[in-house]
Amino acid sequence: MINRVVLVGRLTRDPELRYTPNGVAVANFGIAVNRPFTNQRGEREADFLNCVVWRKQAENVANYLKKGSLAGVDGRLQSRSYENQEGRRVNVVEVQAESVQFLEPKNAGGGGGPRNDYEGYQGGGDRNYSQSPNRNSTNLNDDPFADDGQPVDISDDDLPF
Repeated sequence: MINRVVLVGRLTRDPELRYTPNGVAVANFGIAVNRPFTNQRGEREADFLNCVVWRKQAENVANYLKKGSLAGVDGRLQSRSYENQEGRRVNVVEVQAESVQFLEPKNAGGGGGPRNDYEGYQGGGDRNYSQSPNRNSTNLNDDPFADDGQPVDISDDDLPF
């Protein structure tokens, strides 16, 4: 069986960050994805989808994305149901995001981009990135593998073995 969803669209609202009773971060956000065709009136329609992302990715999404930000979401569809206050059964289908990519630089035209001064952060994985824009005054064109005489700051979680 295959359950894979890949979306590119704009956030319809600011992400809502919450924590479970066990302290696990979870963020909810909506994304609008344009359809690849036009309707009978020649207008392009969009689908509005709810997304859920967990743990460090949830914190990153809440800190760096906002309404209007362009994002790529890779994940799976998940359905659930609950009983509302009126006693009716409500079925929900949402995207469980495994990866959210930030697709715009800071201050891009769509209103997206990070909420702070660090432009290079792309929001992937559970790594600890510095958010200081002038740290060692690195440039995106600099060689990341060059020996600058500093010790390598890497956690055990980053190692593939």
